[in-house]
Amino acid sequence: MSELRSCDLRSLEEMMQQLQQPSFRAKQIFGWVHQKNITDITQMSNIGKNLLAMLQNEHTLGVMQLEKRQVSADGTEKYLFRLSDGEFIECVLMRYRGDMSKARNTLCVSSQVGCAMGCIFCATGQSGLVRNLSVGEIVGQVYEVNALLGEKMPVGNVVFMGMGEPLLNLDNVLKAIELLNDVQGQNIGIRRMTISTCGIVPQIARLAQAQKDFVLAISLHAPNDELRSQIMPINEQYPLAMLMNACREYQRVTKKRLSFEYALIKGFNDQEKHIKQLEMLLKGLDCHLNVIPVNPVAGAGHFQKPSREYISRFVQGLKKVGVNASIREEKGKDIDGACGQLRGKIKELS
Repeated sequence: MSELRSCDLRSLEEMMQQLQQPSFRAKQIFGWVHQKNITDITQMSNIGKNLLAMLQNEHTLGVMQLEKRQVSADGTEKYLFRLSDGEFIECVLMRYRGDMSKARNTLCVSSQVGCAMGCIFCATGQSGLVRNLSVGEIVGQVYEVNALLGEKMPVGNVVFMGMGEPLLNLDNVLKAIELLNDVQGQNIGIRRMTISTCGIVPQIARLAQAQKDFVLAISLHAPNDELRSQIMPINEQYPLAMLMNACREYQRVTKKRLSFEYALIKGFNDQEKHIKQLEMLLKGLDCHLNVIPVNPVAGAGHFQKPSREYISRFVQGLKKVGVNASIREEKGKDIDGACGQLRGKIKELS
């Protein structure tokens, strides 16, 4: 059975044609599924009983079951969802209330069950890849969280920085972005959506050709190949020179600013010499470097974050050499905010 949450308006119109139904039914169904976040097909109150029966026989919404919900002292919420096949994914709601940045609700969503990238400091990467998420399972994270919130401020920003490597599920991620951006759906501005990648070079070229106005964030995490290969196995396949060439070509084609993510690890990538290496690496790029204090995870306890003062000095050092950098506001420290940790605990118990 196919998921209605994976269907765009065109596919629903084709479905109505096959069912010998009026074409306007497609727009009605689209609104129920993608705007009103229904959790049961029978909630479509303006759809006739015969059509509802046909939809129930051939399709499912793709609703996910909330397995666990954690709430941090800072308002961050973390959700563990059980999928229809019994697998689990996580997403994280980050509430920004205007103290350090614009008031908004940002949802960090997953694109895969597990991840094949094997980044040493990442809880998801330690578990390996199970499968890609469907379009419906990706957008469903936004729908389920909005339903849980039940508040005036719904999710307004979406970042593909949860479990998985988005560029290895690119077709489904791009379709999910189109659905979330649709004015008849969630109507989330495309500039408020960010795709994060550890550096799948051929797919970065594909993103450039897509000519979509989302934000591209590159997980950098080290200023040279020696260090990066130690923590990110993908660097062996796509070393920094290749990755940075792809970033420059992306910027040449799209004329868009790039974001880089840099998990600061005590005594590993936080030295004065690393500031100079980052300056040379990013030279000539219109970009911003987000410095993120590393999240300690099981199996990587030797990776610790520097002190707050040291982090501040590191960022100030970057600014002095002309690198546009800032410290990422930490969220959910008291609820294992890094994606993959809840799923890992559930798997250990099962």
